[in-house]
Amino acid sequence: MRTTYHHTAQNPEMFKQQLVTWAQQFDDVIWLDSNNYNQAYSNYDAVLAVDAFTSIKTDYLQAFEHLKEYQTITKDWIFGYLTYDLKNAVETLISQNFDGLEFPDLYFFQPKKLFFIKGNQIEMQYLKMVDDAFESDLKAIKSEVVGHPERSRGVVNNIKIKLRIHKDDYFEKINKMLAHIHRGDIYEANFCQEFYAENTEINPLETYNKLNAISNPPFATFLKCNDKYLLSASPERYLKKEGTTIVSQPIKGTAKRSLNKAEDLKLKNELLNNDKERSENIMIVDLVRNDLSKTAIKGSVEVEELCKIYTFDQVHQMISTVKSKVELTAHPIDIIKSTFPMGSMTGAPKISAMKIIEALEETKRGLYSGAVGYFSPTGDFDFNVVIRSILYNETKKYVSYSVGGAITAKSDPHKEYEECLVKAKAMRQVLED
Repeated sequence: MRTTYHHTAQNPEMFKQQLVTWAQQFDDVIWLDSNNYNQAYSNYDAVLAVDAFTSIKTDYLQAFEHLKEYQTITKDWIFGYLTYDLKNAVETLISQNFDGLEFPDLYFFQPKKLFFIKGNQIEMQYLKMVDDAFESDLKAIKSEVVGHPERSRGVVNNIKIKLRIHKDDYFEKINKMLAHIHRGDIYEANFCQEFYAENTEINPLETYNKLNAISNPPFATFLKCNDKYLLSASPERYLKKEGTTIVSQPIKGTAKRSLNKAEDLKLKNELLNNDKERSENIMIVDLVRNDLSKTAIKGSVEVEELCKIYTFDQVHQMISTVKSKVELTAHPIDIIKSTFPMGSMTGAPKISAMKIIEALEETKRGLYSGAVGYFSPTGDFDFNVVIRSILYNETKKYVSYSVGGAITAKSDPHKEYEECLVKAKAMRQVLED
């Protein structure tokens, strides 16, 4: 049973910064921030979950079954992540590539303390309430000095970023993927490459704050699981359930921004009218429609937006919105399992694409191109897609970020490489500043 308190923040943005700074004392932290992005389907401006009361951590073997049991028994808010490699729990697939991060395949926890922010209203929910905990926590949060020197331990500005796949090897791999496409093995596949730094210490919160300030995305995430961190500036929603409505918003199609307004508008219009980008997006929309149909009420799958251009601080993106209706009896874990991994990070046909991806990529994706989010006590959920993200294993001193793009018959390897650099710009800038 949770105890609920309400607080009005005089300065909501300052309170958010103080709150996420205060949260660093805990081993289990998930901070989700919409950055006041005025997009449909957003329930809260920001959410913080901290301090695990119960948790589940597992590898991919029967992962969805374990999660289903945990979520069903708990019947409470649970927050966590699904790594891309849970594909191995859904299909007969493997993940044998190099893993420098070593995140567990699945992790969820039931938080003792929850904070929901909407405008200047703060709702605080406590599990196993201790007398005066609310008042003492609120006092501690408000006393946080954002950017205090003690919070800046281990910040390194001369990080040496390495490439897991060098440029010539990248071109060779893309040409192999194109050969698969021309043979008819697949129509499209998302190919990713890793950038990394070894023997490196960063300040996770400061790094997240820099990344978020540059990008201001609608699905920003700070995640801490003991010594492992995700610092994400994701613009993409994977899947949301609200009542009996399911929403997926795949992204396919990226263009850089320009400080010149006329040039920026030209880049946006070029993306909108780019046949290659539109075909990429439409192929994934078809895949998502097929995935949603597995649990949907017959005839309820619909495309609400097709190839709409959304503008973010770093890039223009082509986003589609697909919706469906499910029965009241549909289990939330079954809905996720039937659509996982998300179409935008795999390809079509999905299983063939995932096999080819595994053969050509050099790095185990892990949490990259997985999802972070939550389940509510009523079985609603909301999950992002883990892209535009920095991952950090503090114990191993290993920092990593990956970027990728959809490869189709119309792909030019040189242009694909340039698109990867555009997507990587914010992460590189944050780490090398």
